[in-house]
Amino acid sequence: MASQPLPQPEYSRNMRLIGHSNQGGRPDGVQVMVHRGYAYIGHMVSQGFSIVDVRDAKNPRAVGFVPAPPGTWNVHLQAHDDLLLVINARDLFADARFADEKVYYTRAISQTVSGNDARGWSAGVRIFDISTPERPQEIGFLALEGIGVHRIWYVGGRWAYVSALIDGYSDYIFLTVDLADPRNPQIAGRWWLPGMHGAGGETPSWPEGKRYALHHAIISGDTAYASWRDGGLTLLDIRDRSRPQLIAHRNWSPPFGGGTHTALPLPERDLLVVLDEAVLDNQEDGEKLIWLFDIREPANPISISTFPQPNERDYVSKGAHFGPHNLHENRPGSFVSSTLIFATYQNAGVRAYDISNPYQPKETGALVPAAPQTMMDKRPGRPQVIQSCDVFVDAQGIIYSTDYNGGLSIIEYQG
Repeated sequence: MASQPLPQPEYSRNMRLIGHSNQGGRPDGVQVMVHRGYAYIGHMVSQGFSIVDVRDAKNPRAVGFVPAPPGTWNVHLQAHDDLLLVINARDLFADARFADEKVYYTRAISQTVSGNDARGWSAGVRIFDISTPERPQEIGFLALEGIGVHRIWYVGGRWAYVSALIDGYSDYIFLTVDLADPRNPQIAGRWWLPGMHGAGGETPSWPEGKRYALHHAIISGDTAYASWRDGGLTLLDIRDRSRPQLIAHRNWSPPFGGGTHTALPLPERDLLVVLDEAVLDNQEDGEKLIWLFDIREPANPISISTFPQPNERDYVSKGAHFGPHNLHENRPGSFVSSTLIFATYQNAGVRAYDISNPYQPKETGALVPAAPQTMMDKRPGRPQVIQSCDVFVDAQGIIYSTDYNGGLSIIEYQG
């Protein structure tokens, strides 16, 4: 069977598109994990996750789809060894109250929906055995009361770390999860920003129009580097997994626009890459940046530089979101580097940066995929523009990037 011609990228420099998949007719993608030659892709609209055989990166083959329970989305997932952990949460973008993105990004989720609403979704973490990669078998479920889990960090071993919106809290908080028995996962500890625990008598101290919520944390050693959207960055001491302790809290919103999404530690260099997500169209939420922090003194993280922004065209007026979304997270078994950083920039595609000199990050490659052919995102008025979402780089240096509508782009870095 003749392979389909690749969609022509809008722009490329030191990167080339080598493969593309519409993910079995479900081209809406959020998080992607490439593990043992298979890509596991969480969907934004399609309520489930897909499996794509990428052992031949130039000819990816959709080989499976696992549907979510009704009313539930599986936007994020994590794969390591024989386990795949998949988030279960209320499908918020299917709720008409979130048709305007501003409602999702500028106020606590609990102000709009409640965990006590008529229970039409699954909340928690589903655990699958993927010893047969294309046929995940569910073996365990961590059930939670509330809206559910947004994102997970799991790289093997006993502990997983999740952001969860459970009853009694205004938005997503940090949980440690004990996977000593993956068939019977247990919550071990929790931490939140002061003001989030309404059931405990706390009241928010932050201004109207700001959303304090854990996006997720990346763990290095016994430290959790956690991103709290408009609540900024925390470093948490998790030596005692049952009692996380604050090391430092930094917030630069205001004057900057918030949306802190990912904090990637580079432990051998005492550096931390921190990305603020652009969340509104046409830069309505302000200019968003990727920051580099010096964390030699963990109690006093200091921003020392910002990454250059795409400037080969006017991306603000292109439509939809312009600005960072996520980083390749240096997971064990993937491409790991403390000098070459990969990021998605939404309508400006995928970017690579050299941070050999931490005071002067340089862009070394870029690829902006073609506009999506169809729109999976059913929210009214969404522009038909690429929104490169997640990025994963495998051990061979091949880049995999998802889009909310445009399928999986497989890219070779030539920098």
